[in-house]
Amino acid sequence: MLAFKVTTVGSSVGFILPKAAQERLKVAKGDMVYLTEAPDGGYRLTPYSPDFERQMTLAETIMREDRDILRALAK
Repeated sequence: MLAFKVTTVGSSVGFILPKAAQERLKVAKGDMVYLTEAPDGGYRLTPYSPDFERQMTLAETIMREDRDILRALAK
């Protein structure tokens, strides 16, 4: 388990990611991370946008269901 210390950043608060967390999340300075609600009522910190994942799932569904239409449009 990793612990994070909450600190003041300008007029807001933030926390510092330890090096081990940065490596595990594969993030660097300037990258976006997302705090999402977990099914157990807690939270999850992830570098992946939940909106992007939802959009890609919808796109895959459309591509699978409308394959013939997309093939015709590509010509």
